[in-house]
Amino acid sequence: MILAPLTTIGNELIGFFGIRSWLDMMAHHDYSPLRTYKGFTGAIGPILPLLLVYEIIRALVRKNFKGRDYKVIFMTYVLNRVLGTFISIAAFAFCVGLFTPYAIFQSHITWYWLIYGYVVWEFGHFIYHYLAHKVRLLWCLHSTHHAPESMNLAVSHAHFFLEAPYADVIRTSTCILLGVSPPLLLVIMFIDGTWGMFIHASEHLLRDGRLGFLNRVILTPAHHRVHHARNPLYIDTNFCNLLNVWDRAFGTLQHQQPDTPPEYGITRPWHVGSFWDFYFGEIVALGRDVKRAPGLRNKLAYLVMPPGWSHTGKHKTASALRAAMLDQLRTTTSKK
Repeated sequence: MILAPLTTIGNELIGFFGIRSWLDMMAHHDYSPLRTYKGFTGAIGPILPLLLVYEIIRALVRKNFKGRDYKVIFMTYVLNRVLGTFISIAAFAFCVGLFTPYAIFQSHITWYWLIYGYVVWEFGHFIYHYLAHKVRLLWCLHSTHHAPESMNLAVSHAHFFLEAPYADVIRTSTCILLGVSPPLLLVIMFIDGTWGMFIHASEHLLRDGRLGFLNRVILTPAHHRVHHARNPLYIDTNFCNLLNVWDRAFGTLQHQQPDTPPEYGITRPWHVGSFWDFYFGEIVALGRDVKRAPGLRNKLAYLVMPPGWSHTGKHKTASALRAAMLDQLRTTTSKK
């Protein structure tokens, strides 16, 4: 009776820290799997979870650790382990099976196809991510990731359980149709997932997130700190994950400005530390707006228009906030 829950907890900890491969290799005294792709990816799995532990320890040593920054994220991780994992895997498998016969060609695992595949992956990621910020209903799935008011590696686990399946449908379908083979896609997803967690590194772990010259050629932690900021200058920018090609193409690339430090979080006031508001608050807010809106057209508009849109015309969308900020700057400059 007691051993079963302890075994479950132990298995979850092993899975979270990604040490299953190491435990298996040490148990059998066989390290030959390190020469395989699966063995290699399993071997480097513990790096980012251990960096998260180091990040927390650094915050404790510096006496600026805030438990509330991690509490709701931990609860989200536990809930998503129960609800989201299998749905996401099923969505990936469904899209592969459905769209592979319609692929324009089939790529292979080579360095040049990897470059092609990653550019295509970033395109799919841009589409999913852009829509998640510009469609209110989809923002309800994504806002959980933006609600934390500090940046740390744990934030990469803060997602509504339906977001991963939605994202995987968009990204997987795009890649398969444009010729990225499933084996190559799995390699890309591993790279993207690893980098996607790393770019959430806090200043306790990585004070300057620009990474030197890399800040000019890829999206660094500094760029992703900008993406998570609610400053009018920064909202709805840097939608890609590693390659900034599509942010450059569509004009959404934004570098961090020295005189504008990121202010993390969402523009909607929420009860910080409340899991229910953290996870379901945006859905409740949308339901409230739909209920109050006059007429079916306005009610439907709240579902598909950007966050901050209002049927009254008093919009507080990202573009409206940015326009107001620029007007204020122009006014201030003209008075000098």
